[in-house]
Amino acid sequence: MPRLTGNRLPKYRKHASGQALITLDGQDVYLGPHGTKASRLEYDRVVGEWIANGRTLVDAAANLTINEIAVRYLAYAKGYYKKNGKQTDTVTCIKIALRHLCRTYGRTPARSFGPLALAAIRDHLIEIGNSRVYINDNVDRIRRMFKWAVSQELIPVAVHQALATLPGLRRGRSAARETAPVMPVADDVFEVTLRYLRPTVADMARLQRLTGCRPAEICMLRPCDMDRSGDVWAYRHESHKTEHHDRQRVIFFGPRAQAILQPYLNRSAESYCFSPIEAEASRSEDRRANRVSPITPSQAARKRRSRPKRPAGQRYTEDAYRRAIHRACDMADRQAHQDAPRASAEERLVARWSPNRLRHSAGTEIRQRFGLEAAQVTLGHASCGVTEIYAERDLRKAAEVMRIVG
Repeated sequence: MPRLTGNRLPKYRKHASGQALITLDGQDVYLGPHGTKASRLEYDRVVGEWIANGRTLVDAAANLTINEIAVRYLAYAKGYYKKNGKQTDTVTCIKIALRHLCRTYGRTPARSFGPLALAAIRDHLIEIGNSRVYINDNVDRIRRMFKWAVSQELIPVAVHQALATLPGLRRGRSAARETAPVMPVADDVFEVTLRYLRPTVADMARLQRLTGCRPAEICMLRPCDMDRSGDVWAYRHESHKTEHHDRQRVIFFGPRAQAILQPYLNRSAESYCFSPIEAEASRSEDRRANRVSPITPSQAARKRRSRPKRPAGQRYTEDAYRRAIHRACDMADRQAHQDAPRASAEERLVARWSPNRLRHSAGTEIRQRFGLEAAQVTLGHASCGVTEIYAERDLRKAAEVMRIVG
């Protein structure tokens, strides 16, 4: 029989015995008496399972290796983990986890992979210095691949059930490295860093500190997303972290945030408020205004390159936003060492911080002033347990209680 290509389906045929049959993957599959309704229904069932299984017979998939399973799962993940037509960072995380799996057990039959093999991968991740939380996340990603393979009838359900019995690493009960908790940015460090940021990025950081929004939400802010009908503006983010859970994300801007944002709203409704193109143009103007030597005729006649190696984008990405803050922290630290020459060169006087820590700062302040529930709804969390991570407990309240009670 010729090889099936494209969207062609296997032909419903009559065998010399009077049975209906089709040929899939070089194997004849008998469907029952030819021409009967039952054989037609059996044809639909077999072909439907064959297509859902990647045009492979379920029985033929019994001896698939982990490499073959990983290739199919990665193809599924690239189509599933998408937002606004682009793959999310989840796909990259899955690739990293599968790389550790396939490097050691790639040629192992998937049905033979068990908890001891998964524990061996986990031990390897501990040896190379990965943190406990990172290791647990990668182990869970590997387990999810086997769960998906079970749903596609590629491996027996017992394989995933066995892998589920391997517990995650607990704090203090393994040799895995522990990471320090993410803490709020100290106000003095925040203010010092702002001096070394471009005005656009500094305003982004100020808005994030006031509203507690995520870095991606501040980077993607557009005038059309802002409802300015009331005294408190409402920003409904078009694409947010939890939209696949059918939850709405609304970020409110009070008077202080409105005063910062107002100059950035004078543009087309669909354009982004914080544009690297505008920031780069402003930086060039400042350099020309602060120029000491006069511009020579050759410099005036020199045309600007039409295609720079790294053209500025229409909006800041989270990575670009973070890198800008890190550079400002480094500049502030160098200046602090010049002002304090006796300080050790290895000691950082201005520690680096990332934009997401501003979310912790806002959550902690809101919790101290208005309570845990207020912090939860402001940060957009589904449960108070998540807010507990972002909003540090106010230990001063406990000390005050003990001062009176204890």
